[in-house]
Amino acid sequence: MSEERRSAPESGTRARTRRAIIDAAVALVAADPTASLGDVAAAAGVGRTTVHRYFPERSDLLAAIGHDVLEKVAVATERARLDDGPAAKALERLCQEYFELGDGLTLMFESPQLATWSGWDEETAADQHFLRTVRRGHKDGSIDTALDEEWVRNLVWALLYSAWEHTRTSGASKHTAMTLCLHTLRKAIAP
Repeated sequence: MSEERRSAPESGTRARTRRAIIDAAVALVAADPTASLGDVAAAAGVGRTTVHRYFPERSDLLAAIGHDVLEKVAVATERARLDDGPAAKALERLCQEYFELGDGLTLMFESPQLATWSGWDEETAADQHFLRTVRRGHKDGSIDTALDEEWVRNLVWALLYSAWEHTRTSGASKHTAMTLCLHTLRKAIAP
C-alpha cells in the first residue's frame, strides 16, 4: 500500500474491513503458517478479491501485521506504566500487557517472513522505554546489575514465548501460564 494511501484516513467501513482481515490473518497464520489468503478472506467474512484489494500480495498483509503488532506493543507499553514503582514490578506489568498480544507476537517469532521483516530492525520507543526501565532497576536495586539490559529484554521475550507456547501445547490456562512466567521473571532478575 502506498505511503500516501496509508496516511489518508480510512472510512469507518474500510477501517473495520481492514481490521477484520488483519485480525483473521493473525489468528489463522499463528495456528497454521500455510493458511492462504482465501482462508483469511473466509475467516474475515469477506471475499478473496476484497483481501487482494487491501493487500495485493501476501507480503503486503504480513507487513500490515508487523505494523499492527508494533502499534499494539506501543500501546501495551504505555498501559504497563513503566515509570511507576520499582522497575522489577514495572516489568511484571509489561509482561502481563504483552501476554495479551499472544497470537500476534507468537506469529512474529515463528513466521520466517515476519522474523526478517524490516520493521523489526528499528529500535522503537517501546524498546527504548524497556531498556531505560531495566537501567532504572539496576539503580533502584530491583534488578540484578549482573544482568545487562539486552539480556533482560531477551529473557522477557523468551519467558513470554514460553508462556504462550505452554497455553498452546499443554492446554494450560492463560492464568497458569502468566503466573509461571511472572514467578520465573521475579526469580531470574532478583538481585
